[in-house]
Amino acid sequence: MRHQRTGRNLGRNSSHRKALLRNMVTSLFNHEQLETTDAKAKELRPVAEKMITLAKRGDLHARRAALSYIKDKPAMHKLFDELKGRYVDRQGGYIRIIKKGIRKGDGAPISVIQLLPADEGKKKGKTTEKAKAKKTEKAKAKTKAKAKAKAKAEASESAS
Repeated sequence: MRHQRTGRNLGRNSSHRKALLRNMVTSLFNHEQLETTDAKAKELRPVAEKMITLAKRGDLHARRAALSYIKDKPAMHKLFDELKGRYVDRQGGYIRIIKKGIRKGDGAPISVIQLLPADEGKKKGKTTEKAKAKKTEKAKAKTKAKAKAKAKAEASESAS
């Protein structure tokens, strides 16, 4: 029985699987997008997101922890210099997986895994002054209506 055994084996032993994920994380940070099978993409996402979280922390210990996993120095520099600044305001969810289709040769489901751009997910444009004023007017009108209803209810209670 496989109770509480998380993760996928990906048809490899543990050292081969670790090497595969290391290489894929390095490639993802270098090229910012990869095309791979669904299972590999789903295994890669948490590893890559943890590396980005380490980069956001930015201290020496975080750099050494990431370097113990990512052996490629240019990828490390890109992670700690470029990608760190891109995701400063984002609390996780730095990566998207897009299902692409089926590989012709063996029928494996293929996905594209990519790093999100810096402005993805943010609301575009600030609310204008007119919109803010309209919102406050609505709120004031609502409170006035509530006050009138309350006063009316009290008047009818005192009359009874």
